[in-house]
Amino acid sequence: MSRDENLKLKWEDIQRDVSHKFGGGETLDLDSIIFLIGVQELGKGFRKFTKDEKVNVMHIAVCRLLEPFGYYEFDFFDDDGWPHYKTVDQLPNLKPGEQTVLMKEAIVMYFEKKDQNHTIS
Repeated sequence: MSRDENLKLKWEDIQRDVSHKFGGGETLDLDSIIFLIGVQELGKGFRKFTKDEKVNVMHIAVCRLLEPFGYYEFDFFDDDGWPHYKTVDQLPNLKPGEQTVLMKEAIVMYFEKKDQNHTIS
């Protein structure tokens, strides 16, 4: 099986599992799963977020997901308990399809690591 096929199958498994758990009968898209990862990483449980907070939650997720690739590094928690990351390396210019593949690969890695640690909420 090729690397792309393997990634596709793993992504579909994760999308199905997360959608079953959180989608209310609908299949969650990439952005929704990234948002849920941000909520998980924030560690404050699910609640209503303002528009600005939703953007920040997505940013937390993207930083956390791309940390293993060397693009971001955890820096500190602020007084409200929100994690902050610093940029270590600039992301390369990627076409939209390449961005999607990178994020799916990062999500697969994230869940594989969570599975190893038995800490998926």
